[in-house]
Amino acid sequence: MASMFMKLSCIVVMMVVLLALSTPEVEAVTCGQVVSSVAPCLGYLRNGGAPPPVCCNGVRGLRNQARTTADRKTICNCLKSASSSYRGVSGNYAASLPGKCGINFPYKISPSTDCNRIQ
Repeated sequence: MASMFMKLSCIVVMMVVLLALSTPEVEAVTCGQVVSSVAPCLGYLRNGGAPPPVCCNGVRGLRNQARTTADRKTICNCLKSASSSYRGVSGNYAASLPGKCGINFPYKISPSTDCNRIQ
């Protein structure tokens, strides 16, 4: 009976260890990821026209990474910070970017967006 209990205990411990190792860790979105995602959009954000496919792929990736409220707020704050860091970026082009790429973004990309109100 004690031998069977030991075997069962070992199996349970091994299952717990395997489960812990297989559970992916969720990482928060960083400003570095946000900036590198929209960097290919800089030409469009300054001059308008048609955003290149690599730009739209970056915006789509951001939308897909925005799984939690915290992620959405981080992305919003990073976009606002980045837009003020680069000269010549048009707020109108930034706001129209998701639509130009055919992407439904969860909030308006604008310096006036209150990122703290994003859910």
